[in-house]
Amino acid sequence: MSVVISVRIPRELKERLERLGVNVSETVRGLLEEYIEEVEMNQLEDRLRRLRLRLAGKVDPKAIAELVREDRVKR
Repeated sequence: MSVVISVRIPRELKERLERLGVNVSETVRGLLEEYIEEVEMNQLEDRLRRLRLRLAGKVDPKAIAELVREDRVKR
């Protein structure tokens, strides 16, 4: 299901978009999807950064590598 959103833009901008044949709905939808992906990625990166700080010095990289290796062998 979709919803309608409206945005007030300068008349000149709308005229330019029409003159160029830009599909505004499609363009805005695509830009919003890209923006959401960017925001989500930034949030994930921030979360990962905080986790790294919390785990720094608590986890042995060699032990992790060994666990990964063991898991791969099991498959």
